[in-house]
Amino acid sequence: MSSLQPVRGTHDLIGEERRRFNHVVETARRIVGLYGFDEWSTPVFEDTRVFSRSLGDTSDVVSKEMYTFEDRGGESLTLRPEGTAAICRALVTNGLTQSLPQKVFYAGPMFRYERPQKGRYRQFHQIGAELLGSAEPLADAEVIAMGRDVLHALGIGDEVVLELNTLGDSASRDAWRTALIAYFSERRAELSADSQARLERNPLRILDSKAPQDRALVADSPTIAQYLTPEAQAFWDGLRSTLDTMGVRFRENPRIVRGLDYYGHTAFEFVTERLGAQGTVLAGGRYDGLVAEMGGPATPAIGWAGGIERLSMLLEDVPAEPRPVAVVPMGADAQAAALIVLQRLRAAGIRAETSYRGNMKRRMERANRMKASHVVVIGSDEIARGVVQLKNLDSGHQTEVPLDGVAAALQAGTAAGG
Repeated sequence: MSSLQPVRGTHDLIGEERRRFNHVVETARRIVGLYGFDEWSTPVFEDTRVFSRSLGDTSDVVSKEMYTFEDRGGESLTLRPEGTAAICRALVTNGLTQSLPQKVFYAGPMFRYERPQKGRYRQFHQIGAELLGSAEPLADAEVIAMGRDVLHALGIGDEVVLELNTLGDSASRDAWRTALIAYFSERRAELSADSQARLERNPLRILDSKAPQDRALVADSPTIAQYLTPEAQAFWDGLRSTLDTMGVRFRENPRIVRGLDYYGHTAFEFVTERLGAQGTVLAGGRYDGLVAEMGGPATPAIGWAGGIERLSMLLEDVPAEPRPVAVVPMGADAQAAALIVLQRLRAAGIRAETSYRGNMKRRMERANRMKASHVVVIGSDEIARGVVQLKNLDSGHQTEVPLDGVAAALQAGTAAGG
């Protein structure tokens, strides 16, 4: 059994790494709460159609990366590769399309069969936020500002840059798509095999290609700016103006496209140079057609997601776990009193631990190994007098406090030197 290892592309979260992970989630949960977002949880597997319909058959996620299996009842199920489609399915399933807008936050594992690399796993974790039911540029700006605030709260806001683009409305994209097909068709022989296959089905996917020969062609390809309808241009202008008003700095990047079929208008990425070529840490956009694909009414929506592993890699300082108080009974007759003290400390919100065996010396060694701030020593004499010995392990100062007053002394900061 000792030879068993985690499955390729998965990893254990233990100790410091788990604390960093928790800090990302808890910080995001706190910030999005300030914006009025509530947390939802959806199953880690769904009917395959939730993702195959919404992500598009031409996407790499559907064609190459989904973990899809048939269960014992013959149903085709898929481990969720992303969170947005599942949130939209939940909106429809739970009859919430009549109670809009809905502001949703989520956090949890996602699954994609792709080549593991720095900060990217086959089972990975995301935080995400979706604002469902608002069609105004202000909604996009607020969601983007919220993402910025999460990054700043994590202490990495100054290390990322917000890149922004528009994908226009459907009429804009149709005209742009026609221009892209014409441009890339003239250069078909120079495209990678994957991009040649995408040319007729969805040329916008070529813009997402990482193949070097494709990148060179993409650099000179038509941008959507010259094909925006007046309505799409007004939306784009409104978004940028609102971000300026909110003090959200950005740079325009006309090459940003979302890799999924349901996006339109706003597309954005927060990027950093600290993670190498895979520098996107939080990204999203507007997707006004997805809820309808789930069987609901046409519903405007905007959202983002961020990789927890990648965000945690960027953290400089993570709040340390509070140091415990060690409770050390001297002799079997002191065990019951030690248990009472332990429970009183925990009830007061103080982390408290004890050793389950060993003499006084070994229990004190254990207290030092657990980096306890204080130690509570209880012996027969202390029990008889209704007191304990409370020692500050940093200062070495020791004082006597009432048996029922240990928590109060620690909370008051007067216990044995603070």
